[in-house]
Amino acid sequence: MKKFTKKHLIFVSFMLFSMFFGAGNLIFPAFLGFSAGEHVWISLTGFILSAVGLPILGVAAVAKAGSFQTLARRVHPVFAFIFPLIIYLSIGPGLAIPRAGSLAFEMGAGPLLPEDWATAPAVLLIYTAIFFGLVFWLSLSPSKLVDRFGKLLTPIVLTLIFIIFIKSLTMPTSETGTPQGDYGPNPFFQGFLDGYLTMDALASLVFGIVVANTLRAKGVENKKTLSTCVMYAGFGAGLLLAAIYLILGFLGAYGGPYGQVENGAQVLTHVMAHLFGQSGTILLSVVFTLACLCVSIGLVTSCSQFFTSVFPRVPYKTWAIIFCVWSMATANLGLTEILNVSVPILGAIYPVAIVLIVLALVHDYIRSYSSIYIVTVTFVGLFSMVDMINTAFLAHKWNMVLVKFPLYAHGIGWLVPALAGVIIGYTIDLMKHPGKRAPVEKEAA
Repeated sequence: MKKFTKKHLIFVSFMLFSMFFGAGNLIFPAFLGFSAGEHVWISLTGFILSAVGLPILGVAAVAKAGSFQTLARRVHPVFAFIFPLIIYLSIGPGLAIPRAGSLAFEMGAGPLLPEDWATAPAVLLIYTAIFFGLVFWLSLSPSKLVDRFGKLLTPIVLTLIFIIFIKSLTMPTSETGTPQGDYGPNPFFQGFLDGYLTMDALASLVFGIVVANTLRAKGVENKKTLSTCVMYAGFGAGLLLAAIYLILGFLGAYGGPYGQVENGAQVLTHVMAHLFGQSGTILLSVVFTLACLCVSIGLVTSCSQFFTSVFPRVPYKTWAIIFCVWSMATANLGLTEILNVSVPILGAIYPVAIVLIVLALVHDYIRSYSSIYIVTVTFVGLFSMVDMINTAFLAHKWNMVLVKFPLYAHGIGWLVPALAGVIIGYTIDLMKHPGKRAPVEKEAA
């Protein structure tokens, strides 16, 4: 077995970056830059905090705990079974993989096709069948992900993006526009909430198994070394993500002129036409297709590995087939429908994931107070569920009650329930064991 080197770690960081970086990571910061206008840098700070900072912390939390299941088990064994399933289904075949397939068609193939073909359901069906067939084939050898992503696909995507950025520096920049919507009064918090849409904080909790397995295949067996390498890989991937988001936010804010745009894909289309003319459409199509392909392969691989570990009687290959077929079918519902469903679901899941990550990082200080985990996660989960129901099904009828929670208007009303959960959980353990510290939790291996 060859010795694991720093060069290998760099390629693993590239692999993790490519698994995080899908088409959504292209369109959201670009649209943020356009919408935030003169507040672009404030909004980007909030965006990077949630879209980069949280994923890095998530990777570190899982590496520190040993696995996502070990981390979730600190709350409750039932939670350790249900919550990972929700996460994997959300970032996998339920939302993220179909979104990538649909975006690959709309921004990768669609602009290159005749207009009547680009809107034909049959053409979308054929394209997604080919796309997910390729995803399935490349997902059959998870151990080769470093070679395929770290050494080939990721450098290509990064090179293309930096070419676009360098070209933009040679062109006259436009004036930033007036901040739109909540980017005016709350640019930082709106940027922070936009970071949820990348789903990377959720993905960080589950990509750990892929990174760990890849490192083991490269000869890293020692648990402490493995944990350290996973954290370094997360940090390296985070630096790349932050650099790309700054570039895309800059292009969105200064890369005009624009007409009427409704999403980040249209912003990038205008930018590429301004910078490269007609050839910009082809370049943008290549970037989108590669980004969607990378993230789809990473998600199918991680989801299949997880479900194989939970349901070992069903082999990895069968799970990969199930997820690719399901994702292909869902992608044919259309991008708009997928995005409409994803926003409220992510709003319910993300706060629980954030709280779990934070508790894992301070676990050495609260390990003697196990009730903190279950009470805090329960409070945040209930609040987030009520908020999702209010937003998705009740047209904000409960707002008169929910707005009484501090920071609810900024999208982080769950913060007070989280703090209350920590205090109440701590108090419960002190009452159970008056006059002494609560017993140290014994985690399952």
